[in-house]
Amino acid sequence: MKNIFKISLIGLVFALVNCKSVNYSKMFYDGVKPERVSDKFSFTEGPSSDKEGNVYFTDQPNDKIYYWDWKTNQVIVFLDKSGRANGTHFDKDDNLITCSDDNGEIWKISKDKKVQVLLKGFEGKRLNGPNDVWNDEFGGMYFTDPLYKRDYWVNFKQETPNKSLYYRNKDGKIVKLDTFTQPNGIVGSEKYKKLYVSDIDAGKTYVYDILGEGKLSEKRLFCEMGSDGMTLDKHGNLYLTGKGVTIFNRDGRKIYQIPIDEEWTSNVTFGGKNNEILFITASKSVYTLPTKVKGVR
Repeated sequence: MKNIFKISLIGLVFALVNCKSVNYSKMFYDGVKPERVSDKFSFTEGPSSDKEGNVYFTDQPNDKIYYWDWKTNQVIVFLDKSGRANGTHFDKDDNLITCSDDNGEIWKISKDKKVQVLLKGFEGKRLNGPNDVWNDEFGGMYFTDPLYKRDYWVNFKQETPNKSLYYRNKDGKIVKLDTFTQPNGIVGSEKYKKLYVSDIDAGKTYVYDILGEGKLSEKRLFCEMGSDGMTLDKHGNLYLTGKGVTIFNRDGRKIYQIPIDEEWTSNVTFGGKNNEILFITASKSVYTLPTKVKGVR
């Protein structure tokens, strides 16, 4: 009995130490809350940071892309017609990759606003509506293709029955990797060799090991929460959105909650000069929150 008691006591101490392993004071500043930068939009989405730390984001109902200039704290129009862009991510050459679902496409937009349509469908069929994208070190991209029927779609007929995760390599070859109930937010890390995908309607987020170019392990359940958008910090903490921003550590344990006074928090990323300002898109507004951590580029 004494040995069992000792083992139980050691386990309890270990658990308590682990619970205290996350020091919030090393992540966030005391008393500093998210600051609304602007509330002039219809529905904000898809934030991503360029190499200078400026954050580009979309206002999908109004078919516009804006960017937040961290030096001036101003929001500026980048593009008026974006194919109804939703999720975005910058590639290695600082081109903005957009999930432009008006015609089920993915675009590449250069800084001088030249547009190239990278894909229009899969196996000769229109995609449902690419939602979110993450570019990898090989020059390829992973993207989610759920189905959210839009009022602005003209004569839409569903041609792709499954809602899936895809990979497009740098040469344009596309493969379907996995299917979900409703895949949505996606983010990866070259540092940790991980890819995270949210199945928002199933209320779950999954993680894969990145094994090579377009090659993934079997998916594993990361946490029992779905998410619209997501980002990672340099410690491997995952930031999920919906009702505010919920942060999970690398083990899938919830460690922090950032409340946002909006109906819906759609997405989040890191930006700013040192990549340590959390930029949050939420309903009709965008917010910034200085932190003590940095995002994973």
